[in-house]
Amino acid sequence: MATKTSRESVSTSPNGAPEAARQKRQFRFPTAFTVLFFVLLLVWGLTFVIKPGSYAYVSCAGSPPKPIPNSYQTASSDLSLRDRVYDLLLAPVNGLYGIRTPSDAVSAPPPDVVTAANEACGTVDGQQVPAQVMTAAGATGPYNVGDLAGAAGVFFFVLAIGAFITVTLKTGALEAGIAMVTDRFRTRGLLLIAILMVVFSIGGTTYGMAEETLGFYAVLVPLIVGLGYDRLTGVAMIMVGAGVGTLASTVNPFATGVASDGAAIPLGDGIGLRLLMYVVLTVVAVAYVLRYARRVKTDPAHSLVSGTEASAAAGTASLAGGDGSPAFSLRQKIVLAIFGLTFVLMVFAVIPWSDFNKSLEGITLGWYFPELAALFLVGAVVVGFVGGLGEQGTVASIIAGAGDFIGAALIIAIARGVTTIMNNASITDTVLSSLESVVTGLSSGGFATVMYLVNIPLAFLVPSSSGHATLAMPILAPTADFAKVSRAIVVTAYQAASGWVNLFTPTSAIVMGGLALGRVGYDKYLRFIWPLLAILLVSTVLLLLLGVAVPELGGSAG
Repeated sequence: MATKTSRESVSTSPNGAPEAARQKRQFRFPTAFTVLFFVLLLVWGLTFVIKPGSYAYVSCAGSPPKPIPNSYQTASSDLSLRDRVYDLLLAPVNGLYGIRTPSDAVSAPPPDVVTAANEACGTVDGQQVPAQVMTAAGATGPYNVGDLAGAAGVFFFVLAIGAFITVTLKTGALEAGIAMVTDRFRTRGLLLIAILMVVFSIGGTTYGMAEETLGFYAVLVPLIVGLGYDRLTGVAMIMVGAGVGTLASTVNPFATGVASDGAAIPLGDGIGLRLLMYVVLTVVAVAYVLRYARRVKTDPAHSLVSGTEASAAAGTASLAGGDGSPAFSLRQKIVLAIFGLTFVLMVFAVIPWSDFNKSLEGITLGWYFPELAALFLVGAVVVGFVGGLGEQGTVASIIAGAGDFIGAALIIAIARGVTTIMNNASITDTVLSSLESVVTGLSSGGFATVMYLVNIPLAFLVPSSSGHATLAMPILAPTADFAKVSRAIVVTAYQAASGWVNLFTPTSAIVMGGLALGRVGYDKYLRFIWPLLAILLVSTVLLLLLGVAVPELGGSAG
């Protein structure tokens, strides 16, 4: 670094200005924290422009409340400027551990709302499903009583992952294992990338693998760098692999399952189109990443990662082995076995097996981020002692690992804070109502296309796939009946839009957290991903049109 600075101090540009001074004036894309800060300001500013309002909600047989179609009403805002500034300042705090006041039962709802609520819940075996009219959920704040709206679970999960990875690194087992894999795939790196992308895509399409991917960046990115590629290749392998699988979810209970329930259709309705979409779009995504990886391996000048990111890549390349690959001791093999089994248990524990078949209820653990954070903390302790770090070495490594990952964890909390600002200003339902009016009265082909497009801005505002589905499906699904289109098309369009947006949106904790862990700038990632986004958008629209034209694929209209 000192040599580079010295060289710049004596070189000049054609107009005689010092080269170092000229480079200092060049624009540098802001960090993820700055990007999210401006997104927060933008959304906060929109709360002054967009009129607040709310749907009436209904709880069907005790299920989570969902909006009743055509029940939206505007409301006057009682938020003062002081309240709005307070919400802005507390957005990161609310994004971490904010509590949202839950919905309340309406004691004496108007008769027309009761009728609409009964229609929204429907019947089972000729019997009306019990319908309770509810208010919309209230504001989010650190002192409220209700449901956790913040990302505290994900926050501590990321810190636990950092501790687990760092402890394993301190034992030397991860370095030795990566060196071994690197040596075996040194001439078959593209095959390894393709295999891992397919594995991540399977996780995405079956159970919506998202936050769980954050644990793989610290392991796989150095591996890919050691094979001669750049950090962006490693990040794309994970993020695009899982992302395109989630985009083309087939039986993902958190997207397809919640949406199908909200649309009042079976989970399997439209699965033919979703399977076709998964195969086509996964092939497209893998081919796109492999094309970039091949170009970078052939000529590193084609890498979009440069400057400090390239230096970071060079610093981690040694982790992936080389001429002086470390010996692989029995103790290190045991540590790697514990390391691998911990990740296998994580994946197994989050899959809702009973949703696929009731007979699998006995093996369904139903774990979420609190349990997963505990798993990795316990794993860090076990690995530390088995790896010979001792009590002090293990504790020091856990603290250091959590510290290394604190930046990514904070980004996740800030991203979640964007949603809390919208909810507290009561503009989320207003946006949803606008989308409802757009899709009403279109032809079947136009309906499928517009249904996909209108879900894109909603996905940006509500990055959670299950939250998006809960809000949108009760409103948008019934509009398919008027267009004589299967409601399954609405489900497929929603999840495709949600998955597409969550490949790049800065409001997604997965995108910003993954880039922070992979040490890739958001601007570099956007330059890489935008052509693929265009391809996926066009391909998805064409596949949706095919689903409308062939009801056997997309689902038959009710």
